[in-house]
Amino acid sequence: MGKKHPFSFRRSSSTTRRRKTSKKVSESPLLVSQQSANTPSPSSPNNDERPAAGGGKPMAKPKKKAGGARLWMRFDRNGESELFECDKSTIIKRAGIPARDLRILGPVFSNSSNILAREKAMVVNLEYIKAIVTAEEVLLLDPLNHEVLPFADQLRLQLSHKTHSNISGNRQVALRDTESNLSASGRWIPAPETYEALQAELPFEFQVLEVALEVVCTYLDSSVADLEKDAYPVLDELAKNVSTKNLESVRSLKSNLTRLLARVQKVRDELEHLLDDDEDMTQLYLTRKWLHKQQSEGLLLGGVGSIRFTNGSHHLRRLSSVKSGSMLTSANLNDDDVEDLEMLLEAYFMQLDGTRNKILSVREYIDDTEDYVNIQLDNQRNELIQLQLTLTIASFAIAIETLVAGWFGMNIPCRLYYIEGIFESFVGAITVASIMLFMIVLGYARWKKLLGS
Repeated sequence: MGKKHPFSFRRSSSTTRRRKTSKKVSESPLLVSQQSANTPSPSSPNNDERPAAGGGKPMAKPKKKAGGARLWMRFDRNGESELFECDKSTIIKRAGIPARDLRILGPVFSNSSNILAREKAMVVNLEYIKAIVTAEEVLLLDPLNHEVLPFADQLRLQLSHKTHSNISGNRQVALRDTESNLSASGRWIPAPETYEALQAELPFEFQVLEVALEVVCTYLDSSVADLEKDAYPVLDELAKNVSTKNLESVRSLKSNLTRLLARVQKVRDELEHLLDDDEDMTQLYLTRKWLHKQQSEGLLLGGVGSIRFTNGSHHLRRLSSVKSGSMLTSANLNDDDVEDLEMLLEAYFMQLDGTRNKILSVREYIDDTEDYVNIQLDNQRNELIQLQLTLTIASFAIAIETLVAGWFGMNIPCRLYYIEGIFESFVGAITVASIMLFMIVLGYARWKKLLGS
C-alpha cells in the first residue's frame, strides 16, 4: 500500500482500520488543509464524516470548531500555504513557544505591538498581523480577516518570487550534494555551499518580518494621509465660522488623531526597543540558530557527511549586508553580527518616524487653529465687555438725570413751579448736563485704556 497523504483521511471497511486512521489523525498537528477543505478527497467518499480523535464513531459536524481551536494559515519557504484549524496546545508544541505568547496574540492585546524572540520562533504582533515565525514556516492567525488578507497575499507573492529568482541555483547545489551528505541515520546534512547560499540572502524570518513591517507601515501611512485629507478642510472651515457643528467635527478629528498617533507610537517604540538591545536582535536570527543546530548535529552524527562539513567549514562566508551590497567581512558565522536586522529595522523606524511627524504636524495645525479660534473668541468677548462698559456709563448719566427729575417731582415748595416756560429750559439743561457727564466718563475710560480707540 502506498504512502498516505498526511492531510487526507481514508475510510476503512472494518472498525480496526478506522481506529488506526483516527489514531494517526489525532497525532497530526494540522486538522485540515485549505485544499482538502474546499475539494473532497478522492480517497474519502463522504467528506462530511471524519474520524474522531479518540478512535470512536466519525464526527457528524466537522465544520464546527473544537473547543479552543482557531483558524491558522501556514506558509513555507517557497510561499506555499495551507489553511487549518488548530488548538493552543498543538501550536505551543509545534512552534516551541510558551502559552503566554498565545495570549499576546489574543484579542485582549489586539492594540499592542510586540516582536518577541524565542528559542525556536519569533512572535509577531503588529496591529492586525498576528503570526508565529520559525526558521522554516510562518503560522498566521485569522488569515481570512479582511485586514490580514493583503498581508497574506503579499507574503505569498514575496516568498514565491524570491524562491523562483534566488533559490533555483542553490537548490541545484543542494540536490547535487544530497547523496554525499547523508549520515549513517539517513538524515540530510546541508553542504557548506548550501549554508553559504542561505547566509548570502536575507534570512527567512526577516523576509517575513520585512513584509509585515511594510504592510503595517503602508497601512498607517495611508491612514495618516486620509486623516490629513479630512483634517485641513475641517480646520479651515472652523477658522472661518466658529459653530457647534464645526467644533464637533474638530473634536472627532482630534480623537481619531490621538488613536492613530498611539498606534504609530507603539510600533515605533517596539522597533526602537529592538534597536537599543543587540542581544534581542541576536535572538531573532532563527535561521542562524537553525544552521548552528544542523552543524552540531552533523558533527555528532559523524560519518562522511560530518567529515565533508568539517573539511569545508572554512569555506563559509557571510555577507554583512545584502541590501547595501557590501563585501564579505568574515570567514566564519558571527553570532554577534546584527547588521542585516539593524538596517532593516532602521529603515522602517525612519518611515514610522516620518509618519509620526506627519501626525504631529496635523496636531500642531489643530492647535494653531484652536489658538486662532480662541483669539477670535477673546476679541469678541472684549468687544462685548467694551459695549457693556459703554452702556453702563450711559445708564449712569441717565440715572443722574432721573435723580434730578425725581427731586423736582416731589411736592415741596419751590419758586420754580411758578415761573412760566421754565419746564422746557429745565429739562434741556439737565439733559445737556447728563450728556456732558457721559462724555466725561467715557473720555476717562478711554484715557485709562478701558475702551478701544
